[in-house]
Amino acid sequence: MIGFIKRLLQRREITPHLIRPFHQFFKKEASSSIVLMLATAVALVWANSPAGDTYHHFWETPLTVSLGSLSISLSLREWINEGLMAVFFFVVGLEIKREVLVGELSSIKKAFLPVGAALGGMIVPAAFYFIFNYGSETMAGWAIPMATDIAFALGVLYVLGNRVPAGLRVFLSAFAIADDLGAVLVIALFYTKGIVVSYLFISIVIVAIIAVASYFWIRNTLFYVLMAILLWFAFLGSGLHSTVAGIIIAMFIPASGRYNTDRFLEEVGYYLGKFRCPPEGCGESILLNQEHLSAVQSIEVACHHVETPLQRLEHVLHPWVAYLVIPLFALANAGLSLKGIAVHNLITSPVTLGVILGLVIGKPLGITLFTLLSVKTGLSVLPYRVKWAHILGAGMLGGIGFTMSLFISALSFSDANLMDQAKMGILLASVISGVMGILVLYLVHRRVEREL
Repeated sequence: MIGFIKRLLQRREITPHLIRPFHQFFKKEASSSIVLMLATAVALVWANSPAGDTYHHFWETPLTVSLGSLSISLSLREWINEGLMAVFFFVVGLEIKREVLVGELSSIKKAFLPVGAALGGMIVPAAFYFIFNYGSETMAGWAIPMATDIAFALGVLYVLGNRVPAGLRVFLSAFAIADDLGAVLVIALFYTKGIVVSYLFISIVIVAIIAVASYFWIRNTLFYVLMAILLWFAFLGSGLHSTVAGIIIAMFIPASGRYNTDRFLEEVGYYLGKFRCPPEGCGESILLNQEHLSAVQSIEVACHHVETPLQRLEHVLHPWVAYLVIPLFALANAGLSLKGIAVHNLITSPVTLGVILGLVIGKPLGITLFTLLSVKTGLSVLPYRVKWAHILGAGMLGGIGFTMSLFISALSFSDANLMDQAKMGILLASVISGVMGILVLYLVHRRVEREL
């Protein structure tokens, strides 16, 4: 059996999954940014092509879902923004819960650095926007420059490879996740329509059922999926933004399995002992030996029982969100048409300037200052090998708002002209922030190399 286990551990293809879970998460987020970039480019080309009128006409196509006397009619864009983005926020909620339980947000000491950075990266950019739009109707967009697009930010960081410390990648991921939580709270508190009490009561009842089920160790994933769909419908009718339902239900997804790790190891060790093979190996015994097949199936059941519903759902949904939901959102929302628009007036509008300066200057300034405050007060420490110039560079990458900024701008403005101004600011700021972040981090790497 010992020889079998050695051969199992020597298989190179399983090693990354066993010892580098963050590396896998980082690579997935980084590679998804390429798909996101392509979707954005397609949206911009489509909106500015000779057939550009079809861009908005297509995404405004109504789609109705009916069940008996109940029916919901939304445009394709609304189904994406209200429906698919709820799945995105659900995955964000799972990431937040995992970080709070065992990750970079699991203790006050560890959480202070990324949470402080996220707080600074929200307050200062909002202040920049506030200065440029004070007293006007465009004040509604104050939250647009508060958000960071984790996929794009990590994608840009991935370009630098080993030129940046591993601790900086973890820091950027952690403060982006904390930033997402702040954005969700802002959406829930400040971008809620009139409340429909009956639907709100139904939402509370569904949340209570989910909480009780989690308390009594119900681990059936299908149950939580059905409850999530019901909660989404209830939120949609209540006036609360339906995507917030994703975050709420994620908080109640169980983070413990049926087995603990000790029992899992005990059972797997027992079933591995069923493999008695000749010196030349087992070969294709799984097809011939019923005992071997039963042992494999029992190990599979044990793997299912030790894995938590939180991990299982995050593992299954994360690729769909990264490679389908977010690119679809960008395709449906990033189409800024410049036909018949004075670009100079668009760029110099208070909305565009507020978004650009908020993301390009406010983000790195707020992130760096609040990180400095956290460290100097002794509440936290910088990650290993991370220097202050690294924090500034990461703060610049935090200015890549994109997905969340576009999402909040859609909630802020109903006027198409104001939406175009916000989109222009988001796109320009994201490009500038990405280029500046890469440049600063690359120069820091060169300086560190010379010092060595």
